[in-house]
Amino acid sequence: MLKGIPAIIPPELLKVLAEMGHGDELCIGDGNFPGETMGKRVVRMDGHGVPEILDAVLKLIPLDTFVDQPVSLMQVVPGYDGNVPIWDQYRAIVSRHDPRGAGAIEFVERFAYYERAKLCYCVVMTGEKAVYANVIVKKGVVVGIDAV
Repeated sequence: MLKGIPAIIPPELLKVLAEMGHGDELCIGDGNFPGETMGKRVVRMDGHGVPEILDAVLKLIPLDTFVDQPVSLMQVVPGYDGNVPIWDQYRAIVSRHDPRGAGAIEFVERFAYYERAKLCYCVVMTGEKAVYANVIVKKGVVVGIDAV
């Protein structure tokens, strides 16, 4: 057991986060996301939702400051009513961890998102039931006192 590590983070994910370098991306997929198909590495966290995992991850890694939008969400497909309440939770979580707030979030077309997920360092699979709940975060640089 370690001090200061959110209890939700399993050892396998902690190892992955430590291995990731600046610019590497982590995809946190909802329960419907084809993570085993997309991911080079997959960490299963089926008993948890994306918001709690996203919050825990962002307590441990900084978002990339060398890009305007280091957080990516999947755009809704044409014809969907566009109501995605979980995105409000993501905006609040990102705002707690990054001064850019919701401005750090971009929306990526579905199939482009899948291609991007294939390039992610790791895919975390969750039990999230909300639709369009997938999120990709780009790791930034750990510097100064935060690195101690």
